[in-house]
Amino acid sequence: MSAATDTVIEASAAAPTNANTDYPKTRLLYWSVRRELWENRSIVLAPLIVAALMLVGFMLGARRLTEAMRAISMLDPAQQADLLTKPLGLTAIPIVVTAILVAVFYCLDALHGERRDRSILFWKSLPVSDLVTVLSKVLVPFAVLPAIVCLTAMVLQLVLLLVGSAILLASGLDGTVPWTALPLFHLWGALIYGVIGLALWHAPIYAWLLLISGWAKRSTFLFAVLPPLALCLVEKIAFDTAVLWSMLKDRLFGFGTYGFTGVGHDHTVPDPFALLATPGLWIGLVVAALLLAATVWFRRYRQPI
Repeated sequence: MSAATDTVIEASAAAPTNANTDYPKTRLLYWSVRRELWENRSIVLAPLIVAALMLVGFMLGARRLTEAMRAISMLDPAQQADLLTKPLGLTAIPIVVTAILVAVFYCLDALHGERRDRSILFWKSLPVSDLVTVLSKVLVPFAVLPAIVCLTAMVLQLVLLLVGSAILLASGLDGTVPWTALPLFHLWGALIYGVIGLALWHAPIYAWLLLISGWAKRSTFLFAVLPPLALCLVEKIAFDTAVLWSMLKDRLFGFGTYGFTGVGHDHTVPDPFALLATPGLWIGLVVAALLLAATVWFRRYRQPI
């Protein structure tokens, strides 16, 4: 056993029992979320790195960007809005995809990691309930990462607009064109709605990964992926149908179909009412709540690996 593990165990054994100490639950939850950010720097760094790489790529292609901005400045306002909105909106997609990957791997290790390094003994000695601990980990994919994605994408888009204005001014053209032609707040509203809606649509997936993280002793990725795929395979062999596979694919990639209208066309419009009227959204949230309740139960009785 390593010296670091021995230290954690000794600290947990020596820590006073504060189970009866009345700390506000919101304060405990706040500091538990802060702990997750301290221990998992990739939650913040990964979206920032992707945004920085995209900015570097745009700067390296400054010549093409210059020509594009000059061409856009010669068009009428409606055409300018169309040509600016789509590419600027697409800049958020790599950041969103990165955040989803971070959320998946975070959920798989969130509860498994503390049992693997035996730090669960120390954290259980603190006056933090299993419910608060699980909720702090749930908030990372449901609240923290969406907020980071939105802020990162907005800052990146602002920087790109500033670069576009500088290019136009250097060319002797009107540098206010990107700001007057682009419906920026509409674009940001669609971004915020899309990120929040996607997190809610993926809620049962994140809850399932957290459940596996709290239950499995090893190979959390395999335990999370193989059972659903095995059920799909059994259904195909036994009944020659693909209902489970369609449901799984819809849960993974179907948010755009329900949350937006005009998907696949030039104009994709947010449609929150259609999303809220989708039974799959509410069924997924109920399933997520049940899975998270099971996760709290597992965390209460699980011991170090």
